[in-house]
Amino acid sequence: MDAHRKDIHNSDIPVLCRACEARHKGVCGALSPDQLISLSKHATRRHVESGSELIGQSQETANYANIIAGVVKLTKMMADGRQQIVGLQFAPDFLGRPFRAASDITADAATDVNLCSFPKTVIDRMIKDTPELERKLLEQTLNELDEARDWMLTLGRKTAAEKVASFLLLIASNIDPESDADSARFALPLSRSDIADFLGLTIETVSRQMTGLRKDGIILIGSSRHVEVPDLAKLAERASL
Repeated sequence: MDAHRKDIHNSDIPVLCRACEARHKGVCGALSPDQLISLSKHATRRHVESGSELIGQSQETANYANIIAGVVKLTKMMADGRQQIVGLQFAPDFLGRPFRAASDITADAATDVNLCSFPKTVIDRMIKDTPELERKLLEQTLNELDEARDWMLTLGRKTAAEKVASFLLLIASNIDPESDADSARFALPLSRSDIADFLGLTIETVSRQMTGLRKDGIILIGSSRHVEVPDLAKLAERASL
C-alpha cells in the first residue's frame, strides 16, 4: 500500500478530509492531522449552483474556500461597467486572497461548484503558526502568476485557431485533477459568449474555430456543450505547445 493510500485511511485524518483532493494537492496538504481536525471543526461543505456569485469585487473577505469540484470564473470590472474574464479556477484551487482585506475580482460559479469553506480568521491564524501553509499559498500564487503570463502570450501572439485550441486544452487538463489519460471528455464551463470574451475573439470566430477542430478530428462535439478530445497531444500541437 503506497503512502498516499495510507494517508487517506489514516484514522487521525478527519472523515471530512480523507477523500478530499485538496488534502493532498491543495493547501490543506501542508497541515498536520491535528491542524486538520481543528480546521474541520470550522469547515462547511456547500454546493453552489452555476451562475452564483461567490466573491464580489471590493467585497470584504470573511471566508476562504477550497474548490472541491467544478469551475470558478474570475472577472475584473472597470468603473464604467465593462468587464473581462481574467482567469478560471479548478479543484483543488484555493479561493480567496490571504493578506488582503477585500477582493479585487469577482468570482462566479461557472459550473455547479462544491466548496469547503472556512473563516478567514482561522486560516490567517494557521498561516502565522504554520510556515508550510504559507509556503503552499505562495506556491499557488506563483503558479497563478505563471499561468497569467502564459495566457498573456496566448492572447497577444497566438492565432484565433491557437487561442481556441489553448482554451480547450486548459479545460481538458484541469477539469479532472485525478485523470492522467491521453484523452478527455468534458462539458464546456463557459458559454460561447464567455469563451469569446476570455480569448478576445468574436462569438462567430470561436464557433468557426471549434467547427474547424471538429472537421479535422481534433475534437468531437456532442449535444449542448459536451466536448471529447480523443488525443490531447494533437490538441496541444494545435495550441502550439
